[in-house]
Amino acid sequence: MIEYIRGTLTALSPTDATIETAGGVAYLLNITLPTYSALEGADKVKLLVHENIREDAWTLFGFLDEAERSLFRSLIGVSGVGAGSARTILSAIPASELASVITSGDVRKLKNVKGIGTKTAERIIVDLRDKINSTETTLLKQQSAEKESEIFEEALTALTILGYTRQQSQKALLKIFDAEPDVKLETAIRKALAMM
Repeated sequence: MIEYIRGTLTALSPTDATIETAGGVAYLLNITLPTYSALEGADKVKLLVHENIREDAWTLFGFLDEAERSLFRSLIGVSGVGAGSARTILSAIPASELASVITSGDVRKLKNVKGIGTKTAERIIVDLRDKINSTETTLLKQQSAEKESEIFEEALTALTILGYTRQQSQKALLKIFDAEPDVKLETAIRKALAMM
């Protein structure tokens, strides 16, 4: 079973990516629109893989992170939702938003996705609501915390390079991140400079 593929991105479209590995073998992976957007302009990439093996086809699906792959796998476990439909759902509603759409029971948002009717949307919510609460939400929170931590550390490094003490910089950044957890790096640095 393939866990991930790392290599050079040789072709990219909104629906698939071709990655050439060190051994000279190129793999075609079906991707979602958020993955496509993240890969634009990239050279060396790593995508997590889900293998979809049937009698007549062996298809690879590529994902940037475990949250998206996990949601994809949960979706294809729902009766009536195939790999193509799951990819369409994740292209229309990013993984970070889809978890809350399912847990809040937002049938309307799900049935707005092309090819997803009311019955399928309801089935997705009924089948996955509890599972999403326990698994995907935890993954998304962990990834969000990791991202915040990276931005915090980068801002802290930038401020110390500018000549501020580590303690002074940490104090300012903690106030900023407490008030605005999703703050961007540039904004965090600018606000911290204004406070010191």
